[in-house]
Amino acid sequence: MIGKDIEIFKQAIINEVEGYEFYKMAAYSAENDISKKTFLDLANEELKHIDWLKDALKKLSTDPQDQTTLALLENPPSPDIFKWDNVRIKQASMAVSVFGIGIEMERASVKFYEDAMNNTSFDTAKKIFEVLAKWEKVHLEQFSAEYDRLIKDWWSDQGFEPF
Repeated sequence: MIGKDIEIFKQAIINEVEGYEFYKMAAYSAENDISKKTFLDLANEELKHIDWLKDALKKLSTDPQDQTTLALLENPPSPDIFKWDNVRIKQASMAVSVFGIGIEMERASVKFYEDAMNNTSFDTAKKIFEVLAKWEKVHLEQFSAEYDRLIKDWWSDQGFEPF
């Protein structure tokens, strides 16, 4: 693997660390235990992404057999923890902010992996970046759906919608 591919993996790990820290902050701002647990679960998923990326980088750097295995991997391990019905943030402004920032983080991640995929000459890395871009797109879709629901509550709290 060439140096720029290694740098892409390093940046991806940093991006996941930032996501982890963001979701931890959101958890500690939540008004109830269910919301707090959901955001901590999201933070922990980011930790799993970090571990997966570190493991992929290590394998790609050392063992040609692992390179083939990673290239065939359909999806990084990701638990189905996006159960937005569990997220109840009392203040609509806080909820809209958390999910708005989450959307931007996921959108940036999709772009990052698509750019990485288009700028590497290493076929195995290209396939991994493609999988990661798809993974982040799913998160983006989930965040966007929840944001659309929450924004209605926010507008209502602001008195901008007639009821």
